[in-house]
Amino acid sequence: MGKDRGAGVARAGIGFGSALAIAISWTANKSLLWAIVHGILGWLYVGYYALVYHFR
Repeated sequence: MGKDRGAGVARAGIGFGSALAIAISWTANKSLLWAIVHGILGWLYVGYYALVYHFR
C-alpha cells in the first residue's frame, strides 16, 4: 500500500511541475512550441525560471 501511494504522489508532482512549467512558459513567451518543450522539462524549467528571473 505505501509503495503504490508513493508512486501516485510522484506522478502528481511530475504532472503539477509540467503544468506549472507550461503556464510560466506561456506567460513569458506566448509560444506553443516553447510551452510544450518546457512542459516536457517540467520542474527543471520551473527551477531555472525561478533562479534566473524571480530571484534577481
